[in-house]
Amino acid sequence: MPFMIGFLARKIEVSDERKKIKDTRRWVVKIGSALLTDNGCGLKHELLDNWVQQITALNKRGIEIVIVSSGAVAEGVARLGWKTRPNVIHELQAAAAVGQMGLIQAYEVCFQKYGKHTAQILLTHDDIANRARYLNARTSLKTLLKLGVAPIVNENDSVATDEIRFGDNDTLAGLVANLIDAELLVLLTDQHGLYTADPRNDTSATLIKQAEASDKSLKKYAGEGGSLGRGGMRTKLKAAVIAARSGTQTVIASGHDAAVLLNIADGMDVGTLLTASEEPVQARKQWLANQAYMQGSVTLDDGAVLALIQNGKSLLPVGIRSVAGEFKRGEVIACIDKSGNEVARGLANYDSVQTRLIAGKSTKEIKTLLGQIDEDELIHRDNLILI
Repeated sequence: MPFMIGFLARKIEVSDERKKIKDTRRWVVKIGSALLTDNGCGLKHELLDNWVQQITALNKRGIEIVIVSSGAVAEGVARLGWKTRPNVIHELQAAAAVGQMGLIQAYEVCFQKYGKHTAQILLTHDDIANRARYLNARTSLKTLLKLGVAPIVNENDSVATDEIRFGDNDTLAGLVANLIDAELLVLLTDQHGLYTADPRNDTSATLIKQAEASDKSLKKYAGEGGSLGRGGMRTKLKAAVIAARSGTQTVIASGHDAAVLLNIADGMDVGTLLTASEEPVQARKQWLANQAYMQGSVTLDDGAVLALIQNGKSLLPVGIRSVAGEFKRGEVIACIDKSGNEVARGLANYDSVQTRLIAGKSTKEIKTLLGQIDEDELIHRDNLILI
């Protein structure tokens, strides 16, 4: 009840935030497996055509849209005649490869009805982790939008392994929102939004109309995903947090609502709106924040943690207590406090061997220890982001 009282007190604010959506001009729309597939028995072509029709109408209003689509594995499972989604990685990869053909074909057919071309973009975490490939993906997507093409993005499940997997397409959608500087992320699901409890099991469950994406208390309302996909409300909240780094607002809404995208664009009170409370993070720092796998880490003393978090300083070697992993100069490493919590991450100016030699040492000792001094800092503030 306290949560809802707080919400009611902010009713005018909710309306104001909804109105701002009318002015947005670049969206990412993610469509989940539970919507696209008929309980694992093929694609729901009528629903897909409805979403495509809405997207085309929004394009005519001047709104650019990138689609992040689930459904490849589920479609592959159906095509291969399997009764359940497999857990073995090579079987998942095979299902993705088979299902991707049907998924993209379905999108192509639907968009051709409205005179639009489509483009398939398959991404892995390597494409986000590598700075050059990240920038190439960003340029490709923006060029496709400029050309009026509808980009269909999916994780490259047919080659992805656990080490390079985003984990779910909600997370991928949040990263794509960062990638293209989207103003709005729409996560279409089989629920009307985020509820205070599972509405399928609890009749007292109440729809949360609006909250800040950074509100950690929302996690207690989030459940896990179903058998057809890897997502759930928990991953949608994570996606909203990721999107908020670039100032992107997120709407979680039901794809079953006939005009859901048009209603959102009109500023109507649809689904759950998760707002971005902070200023957008600059592009390089967005990229740093989006790294899921780092080559190594350094554990900091209390003084170094304080210098990073409260004083906005660079990380100097003197504040390092220990070094873990093997990394090269220019690779992303994590900065850990003595309790094991990641407090920041950034680009290392020295490799792991050099870092071990200068850890705990003052800047003036670097040249003596290494024979040269490239940088005073292990991580410069411009190449560091707090987590």
